Amino acid sequence: MSNILIIKHGSLGDIAQACGAIQDISENHPNDQIHLLTTKPYYDLFKKNPNISNVILDKRLSKLNLIYLYSLMKEIKKHSFFKVFDLQNSSRTSFYKKILFPKAGKEIWSSTETTLPKESTKQDFDKNSVLERFDYQLKNSGVNTYNTTKPDFSWSITDISKIKNYYELDNYIALFPFCSPHLISKKWPYYNDLISMINEKLENKFKVVIAPGPNEIKEAPRINALCILDNGKALNISQLAALIKDSSFVVANDTGPAHMTAHLGSKGVSLFGAHTTAHKVSIERENFKAIQVSDLSKLSAEKVFERLIRSLSEN
Repeated sequence: MSNILIIKHGSLGDIAQACGAIQDISENHPNDQIHLLTTKPYYDLFKKNPNISNVILDKRLSKLNLIYLYSLMKEIKKHSFFKVFDLQNSSRTSFYKKILFPKAGKEIWSSTETTLPKESTKQDFDKNSVLERFDYQLKNSGVNTYNTTKPDFSWSITDISKIKNYYELDNYIALFPFCSPHLISKKWPYYNDLISMINEKLENKFKVVIAPGPNEIKEAPRINALCILDNGKALNISQLAALIKDSSFVVANDTGPAHMTAHLGSKGVSLFGAHTTAHKVSIERENFKAIQVSDLSKLSAEKVFERLIRSLSEN
């Protein structure tokens, strides 16, 4: 039995997307121990993943923090990893490679860098969609891929029956109108208009809910929807996954909850402006689609509502 390391730091959307790749790595190494290096927001979450034996915390402190760097490298080295799958493919993980396996090729350290197609630059390769890149990387590292391009995030779900009973949730539509302050270009401005249409035209058949993150709770009162919390705190990722899974429909900006919805198999739509394309971030699935426009301020609530109605009418 050998030890295999997977590196995946985040973000939330990236975590959901990587599930298929992690599953394929695990299934290709049935007799090995699969360890995963991740950051604090996802440490407890990944402990629930059935494809992972052990989770290692990376606090991602400064590379100049030599005491921390030494302790992390010592922790990694003690497992004598036979192979490393770098699914983060960042400058930080490239730095780790230079310390741990400086001369290793794809046989030992699988990454975009070590599996890059001939006559292709990383800049050109990164134009492909996220899941296409994962698939290429793993196939060129000797992994048979069955799940990489169709991630399943359902392992993350926990029981939220108490929360649903408290808020009397039965049929509901979940909205995710928030985004990081530095990514304001991702934010669609007409959620309240959409809520009015849902309530009026669907005659209050559905409750409209939001589930703000810890840094979004103060902004939540600006949205005219039922705010779902757990004893005054933001839902954790597993609770959020369950809320999304049980929803009738999701409308979201291009953020983590949108990617969760896509890979939970739930119905919904994500709204894209000019910041990127739905194809590049691999978000469209059988039940989850995207509306792509050049300017989100010009995407009307009527158009989003039409997409919602059309999807709800489909079996």
